[in-house]
Amino acid sequence: METLLTIGEFSRMTHLSVKALRHYHDVGVLEPAAIDRFTGYRSYEASQVPSAQVIRRLRDLGMPLDSIRSVLAAPDVDSRNREIAAHLARMERQLEQTQTAVAGLRALLEGPPVRPAVELRTIPAVTALAVQEMVGVAGFMDWGTSAFEVLSDALPATGLTPAGPFGALFPGDFFELEHAQLTLFLPVTGGDAASAVARLPAGRVSLREIPAVEAAVVVHAGAPDDIDRTYGALGTAVAERAIGVDGPIREYYVVGFADTADESQHRTEVCWPVFLTGAKS
Repeated sequence: METLLTIGEFSRMTHLSVKALRHYHDVGVLEPAAIDRFTGYRSYEASQVPSAQVIRRLRDLGMPLDSIRSVLAAPDVDSRNREIAAHLARMERQLEQTQTAVAGLRALLEGPPVRPAVELRTIPAVTALAVQEMVGVAGFMDWGTSAFEVLSDALPATGLTPAGPFGALFPGDFFELEHAQLTLFLPVTGGDAASAVARLPAGRVSLREIPAVEAAVVVHAGAPDDIDRTYGALGTAVAERAIGVDGPIREYYVVGFADTADESQHRTEVCWPVFLTGAKS
């Protein structure tokens, strides 16, 4: 029979605090080998030390306890390694996001913002396949990816042809209210509209008319992480000319993930609704 260790001894051997060991027991990550039914004292076996050391290292890497539980319960080495590899991939994505945020902050601190070229444009109405749903700010990036996939999958069944890049409509108070009805759309042409609608798979996609709009347009170059700088510059230009009107802001993804995985090559047109009759040159 293996010698039992007190929780204090086990803590010294693993460099995990007693508080942490109690918590790991409570959430089912590391069960004690024995619990005294009268005192409630926890005891551990020396053979549990490697598991505790794995837990400490995975926690140092920021792995959630649910994932650590999956690693420890993995039936074989391959399953365990897949779980760890998935977490490392998530960490790499987070690192990329951090690096992008740092670069954006440095750009803000190093000098005044560059004033982009603003084009005043009348955007005609189009028929489009669309996904229109209520979305919260916290999840709108994931929603956009999902809606893009749904539209791409639905297009072949309709017999219609893309007539422009994917676009999106964002109500002006989206970030103020933290949720709103968003629309992701793909302009289409050709074929009979009624037949196209009949061939649409049941679900999220519909055929809609995207109305015409007069807009001030700026091209955002690069990843979406710092697109707020483009919005700020465009909104300032519109305010200075006093030509802004109510209505959803549009984005057109002229070059996006469907074209290249290199975000530095991405180009997004940001279109702010305006009243062109009152525009000043």
